[in-house]
Amino acid sequence: MALQRSDFRFFHPLRVRWAEVDMQHIVFNAHYLMYLDTAMGDYWRALALPYQESMAVLGGDMYVKKATLEYHASARYDDVLHIGLRCARVGQSSMVFEAGIFRGDTLLVSGELLYVFADPASQTSRPVPEALRQVFAAQTAGLALTQCLVGDWNTWEARITPLRRAIFVDEQGIAEHLVVDEADPVAIHAVVRNAVGQVVASGRMLVHAPGVARIGRMATHRVLRGTGLGLQVLRALMAAARARGDSEVMLHAQCSAEGFYAREGFAPRGPVFVEAGIAHQDMVRALS
Repeated sequence: MALQRSDFRFFHPLRVRWAEVDMQHIVFNAHYLMYLDTAMGDYWRALALPYQESMAVLGGDMYVKKATLEYHASARYDDVLHIGLRCARVGQSSMVFEAGIFRGDTLLVSGELLYVFADPASQTSRPVPEALRQVFAAQTAGLALTQCLVGDWNTWEARITPLRRAIFVDEQGIAEHLVVDEADPVAIHAVVRNAVGQVVASGRMLVHAPGVARIGRMATHRVLRGTGLGLQVLRALMAAARARGDSEVMLHAQCSAEGFYAREGFAPRGPVFVEAGIAHQDMVRALS
């Protein structure tokens, strides 16, 4: 039976580029494998698993052993395609993914990718870790793939600090001594934890003034931005502020993230200013 869009929970959208079209004015057949590989990268982001770091935690890596495609119709220049992926079977050390490339509801290409979980050094097979099996099963069933948790600094310091350092120091060039400060032990912290225990997003909340909360140190893993994890943290901190009885929340938003906060009801207040060498905007919203 031919695959249908309803068979998939995950889709990666893609627009056909001119360079992918051959002399017949259709997508060259080999590019469809590239499309699947591109979609697979997005699939891992949808699982909230930064691929390289997650594989290190799981103690192995995934290697393609076999890839098969069946062509049903052709894609053309500027077509918008949706690549569906699902984990169909998990064996002792192997995983089979089914793929469907659709234009609208029309199936253009179906495929199957056979991966083997293996030791990166020897490339000898290893059993698929139970945590990875559970991730695939949860995604297939439409279950939550992350947890948003609120707690104190003692609970989360060891997992929040590396995330902050990767973003603030390594990526943004902020001074090392600003990664952790004296406010952390008294702050309320929110984190998003993925299915293999990694903290992939975090933030904190302080008392700014009586009845006013201050949110800060918002951080989301570089490869997982735009997947809603930062929003989970922000909403969890605002909920904690409401529960504490605060009527307002404020924050110093990096100007590049101003739109993110504006979509959650924050409004700018005052002029742009520079903090830690980065342009910021003071933003505020009422808590109803």
